[in-house]
Amino acid sequence: MSYPHFAEMVFLQAQKYGDKNAMYYKNIENNTWEGVSWISLAKQVKSASKALFDIGLRNEDKVAVFSQNKPETFTVDFAIFGIRGVTVPIFATSTESQVEFILRDAGARIIFVGEQYQYDIAYDIMKTSALIDYIIVFDKNVLIADDENVQFFSDFVKLGESSNSHFEVEKCREDVSLEDVASILYTSGTTGSSKGAVLSHKNYLAGLRLNDYRLNSINDQDKSICFLPVSHIFERMWSYLCFSKGVEIYVNLVPQDIQQTIQEVRPTLMCSVPRFWEKVFAGIIEVVDNYNPLMKAVVMWAVSVGSRYNLDHLRLERRPSFWLRMNYRLAHKFIFSKVKKKLGLENARILPTAGAALSDEMNIFFRSIGVPILYGYGLTETTATVTCFTETKYKIGTVGEVLPELEVKIGHDNEILIKGDIVIQGYYNNPEINKEAFTVDGFFRTGDAGKIENNILTLTERIKDLFKTSNGKYIAPQYIEKVLIVDKYIDQLAAIGDQRNFVSAIIVPNFIELIKWAKKEQLDCESVDKLLKDKNVISFYAKRINNLQKDMAGYEQVKRFVLIKKVFSVENGELTNTLKLKRKVISQKYKKLIDKMYLDG
Repeated sequence: MSYPHFAEMVFLQAQKYGDKNAMYYKNIENNTWEGVSWISLAKQVKSASKALFDIGLRNEDKVAVFSQNKPETFTVDFAIFGIRGVTVPIFATSTESQVEFILRDAGARIIFVGEQYQYDIAYDIMKTSALIDYIIVFDKNVLIADDENVQFFSDFVKLGESSNSHFEVEKCREDVSLEDVASILYTSGTTGSSKGAVLSHKNYLAGLRLNDYRLNSINDQDKSICFLPVSHIFERMWSYLCFSKGVEIYVNLVPQDIQQTIQEVRPTLMCSVPRFWEKVFAGIIEVVDNYNPLMKAVVMWAVSVGSRYNLDHLRLERRPSFWLRMNYRLAHKFIFSKVKKKLGLENARILPTAGAALSDEMNIFFRSIGVPILYGYGLTETTATVTCFTETKYKIGTVGEVLPELEVKIGHDNEILIKGDIVIQGYYNNPEINKEAFTVDGFFRTGDAGKIENNILTLTERIKDLFKTSNGKYIAPQYIEKVLIVDKYIDQLAAIGDQRNFVSAIIVPNFIELIKWAKKEQLDCESVDKLLKDKNVISFYAKRINNLQKDMAGYEQVKRFVLIKKVFSVENGELTNTLKLKRKVISQKYKKLIDKMYLDG
């Protein structure tokens, strides 16, 4: 089904599917999955649109959604689209200062919040900075103030049900155009300040169209779990794609419950980041390590058979021999089927994975045992997917084939450049950055380096200084360093974390101040090496670091660090002539120390 714009999707699907459930959510009170039909969703969207119109929302006005995943987040999205408003998603774990920056930059004066944490932050901002006019709360268990400008979502929808703004809202929806801004998604900048990527209805619809070309087997018999934050472009676009195909979406409310959710839902589809598969892989390896030698040998045999069957034959569209087919049936019956059933993935057909690097080892392993990971690459600025694996002929070590209709080329310094309808027009309120973000001929500069062969993209390194954790979070190392370097006991600091599951740091102490403190604490200062490993010194630095980074988001905070005695210098190649850190050199030089910090991570 095609749509003139996103504001029409829910209503067209309601006409097609009626009482069929569009999504499910877990009722915490009775621990059961409850459905929301297409008709019910359409009614809620219409009521929420009228309520928004009645409190003053008009064309191009911004509305923030600061919540963990909930069915209401999708209702609000479509309600805002319906009156030509702009959604501004905010990660549920964001700090008060981050939320305030986004609200101020976007000019969003209405905010929907999920639970107590988000409400408390929003209400504090409302009272201290006057940035917010209205707060609407999803969770009915949140303790809210007696304030006429604060109300629960259920009451807000009831206001819309009794509203007389039906014709005005219908007119708004009719006037929505492809060029209308649909969302502004904020992504980290190199100095720590966020940049608002402006996505239009045209961008979203192009994303649906291009992904539908590649993933045309998705249909209304599928079940997908909404697991990643909807504030992330990957989950947002994946969920929109599922809505457009009539897929039933199960909204995972609590991230920690995902394994249980998978067991209960047994999905056919689910998008995720590599960190999820890293944990699954580690769990499988831990179980296998406890097997006796004979059973280990059986598992190794099965994986070897799976690799030959799935990668050496089916991937290359070659017919496996009779004996290989028989061996694979045995491996699947006695090993693979049990593993997939244990994981809850025995029905899985398509499992898109992106947001960070997925190791070839894990890619090969999961493909060998029949877990259909679909590896790809994309950015917020490209409305998610740029490349992904095809069903066959995909190449391990790459991020897949470029989607149809896109122009992707390699520019200076091997930078990946992209042009197409999925590419944003620019960043909100950032004319200077917009000039740098595009080439003179209109290609978006990704900041990633790579190479293309036969329309298949391989990533080689990250040009831009931002690094990305294995959880898919972009981190600005300069921002972290700027926050921590103010401590008088720190001389130099390099933040680490690219493709790791948390941020760490290499710290060169200010030895004059450190030794003063150590002597005062009556610690042994005879050996610098011993001093840097002293548990009292480590604890001292940990407390100071934690205090300095208390206003940073959890994924930005340094979780582990190591103290070294040799300063970074130009002479040793760790600093540029302008005294900037050479991160690649530092990462290579201190690889053993860095790896040690992540051994138990």
